[in-house]
Amino acid sequence: MSIQGKIAVVMGASAPGGTGWAIAEALAAAGAKVVVAARNLTSLETLAAKIGGHAIACDIGDRLQVEALAKEVESRFGTIDIAVNSAGLPMIGMIADATPEALQQALDVNYLGAVHFVRTMAAIMNDNGSIVMITSYSAAQPIEPHFAYACAKAATDCFVKYAAIEYGRRGIRVNSIQPGPIKTDLAAHLFAIPGVEDIFAREIPLGRVGNPQDYADAVLWLSGPCFVTGLNLPVNGGNQLTRMPRTDELSMGFDSYDANRAA
Repeated sequence: MSIQGKIAVVMGASAPGGTGWAIAEALAAAGAKVVVAARNLTSLETLAAKIGGHAIACDIGDRLQVEALAKEVESRFGTIDIAVNSAGLPMIGMIADATPEALQQALDVNYLGAVHFVRTMAAIMNDNGSIVMITSYSAAQPIEPHFAYACAKAATDCFVKYAAIEYGRRGIRVNSIQPGPIKTDLAAHLFAIPGVEDIFAREIPLGRVGNPQDYADAVLWLSGPCFVTGLNLPVNGGNQLTRMPRTDELSMGFDSYDANRAA
């Protein structure tokens, strides 16, 4: 599978060592010319310099900025072949406490931004291209208290199926990847708690939590000429076959959790 010479856009790539960052590196290593986009231009420019790409500041929660991104990419490169949206805004809170402002923000970044991204990127994409959304396994398996984030990502997973039908007429494949627990700098505070990583790994048949390279590998596959579209792909080591730990289990420590699961 070769993507040599292809033009790719990766949204949400400004966190060093994060999923979007790893995806951009993997696409560049496979021979693609990569445009990276996110709100933090300074970090993006560091990544772009590293991979020989191009950085553009863009807030996916702002429709006008997403449209401006597409115009700049088209002006510089003409057309694209691959578009990946790794942007997301994790939000924690209970339903009873949710404010209208928080709910709107969850939708703007995690759902509406994805719609605008797909629409604008497809408009400048060559036929037979690939669009990949990074969503969340919490969209399929409830993980309290992430309802606002998870429901918005679930809407994106549903949208992927409609987009796959509409853009399939041009041979453009649209898929999403549902990450499970993933060890990134953003989640470092969680996995720094003694026993927490082991608790997550206990529910994963392959015996470990994910890392950014796992998702980069999946994006590379979906970006090539695979005969797959409209798929919400769990990339979680088989976690979809079991369950996610409950909030109370994460706070009890591994020994107590293991004893509770065995009871």
